[in-house]
Formats: sequence, structure tokens, C-alpha cells
Amino acid sequence: MSLVVSNKYELIHWRDRIWKIGPDGKLIPQRDENNQIINNPLTGQPEYEYLETGTRVNAKRLNHMDEGIYSAHDYIVELKATIRRMQIQMELDGRVPGNSGTFADTLDGSSNKIKLDKTLTDIVEAVAIGTTTIKVASVEGFTAFTQVTIFDDEHIEDVVITEVGTNTIKVQALKNAYKKGAKVARSNVVIDTTNAEMGVGDWQTYSVELVEVV
Repeated sequence: MSLVVSNKYELIHWRDRIWKIGPDGKLIPQRDENNQIINNPLTGQPEYEYLETGTRVNAKRLNHMDEGIYSAHDYIVELKATIRRMQIQMELDGRVPGNSGTFADTLDGSSNKIKLDKTLTDIVEAVAIGTTTIKVASVEGFTAFTQVTIFDDEHIEDVVITEVGTNTIKVQALKNAYKKGAKVARSNVVIDTTNAEMGVGDWQTYSVELVEVV
């Protein structure tokens, strides 16, 4: 059941009942035109004179209070959820240095503060299982103690760079052998901006046919 409550809560302004006190310090009974004491028909006790009638307690007023409490409680629950979302966002911003509000990449090609590391190079000589020094076409963009993915059309593995040389990269001992032309990449991810998703990059071979033109 949905309870619709006005955004503006109207105060009831409750008042106390104030009794009249006689010269003897006692309550003054109410009397009828015949000077007979008026008794309450339900309790049988005398009714007393008063200066202020006070605010009566009835279902209408109690329901008004009940709706106000419900509205305030509902507001507090929504406010708590909003504050929690703000706390989470602040945590994300605080735990990602330089993030400044952008934590996730929407993968739609729009500019954001997260950039995919596209550093990539080719292995210029085939390597065997257990190799730790790899000759590459370029070492630009690679640094020691970062992870890279090595892959060709048959194998793939992630290793940590231990040292970067002039045209070589030293890594942990390889678990697979790789062909000349295999890729060494900081990320082998390909972003599909049409479907807003990440895919795995490919390593391909090509057949080239030379045709002599006379």
C-alpha cells in the first residue's frame, strides 16, 4: 500500500487543558441550571470547570501524526541511500589518484580520464620455452616491474618485465615458445565502441603474393 503524504507537515499546536481552582484549592465541579453537579455519562465522575479546553486526542489527529512520522522516515531512508552513493563515489575518487570523478570507461570512444595503455611491439626473433631475454622491435613505453601479455596465433601468457634494455626486454621465464612477429603488449584489449565492450586482440599472419607487372 502506498501512502501519499503532503510535503508540508502542518503543526497541530497541542494545548493542555487548564482547570479552574476554587478558593479551597480544589477543582470546581460543573453545575447545570438546577445547580446540580454534572457527571460524565461514561465514568460517572464529576465534570470540572476549566479555563482552557485543551486539544482533544482523536483518530484524525493521531493519523495526522502517523502520516508525518511515516513521511519523515521515508525521507530519511532515501537520504541515507543518497548519502551512501555519495560516499561510494568519494571513495572511488579518493582511491584512484588523478581520477577526478571518472572511474569507469564507458567504451564509447568519448574522452575520459582513463586511458588504455596501447604500448605494443613485435618479437624480432623466435623464442623458446624458458627464455628470459626477448629481442623486440622497440622498447618505447615499456618499464620494469610492469606486466605485459605475450601472444601469437597459438599461445598467450602474462609475464612481468624485470629489466628493459636497448632493444631487449627481460621477463620471467616463458612457459611457451613464440614465433617471430609475436606481440608484446601492455594490453591485448581491443575496444569496440559500437557495442561498448572490450574484446581480445588478434595476432595474424598474412600471405603475400608478388605479381610482376610488365
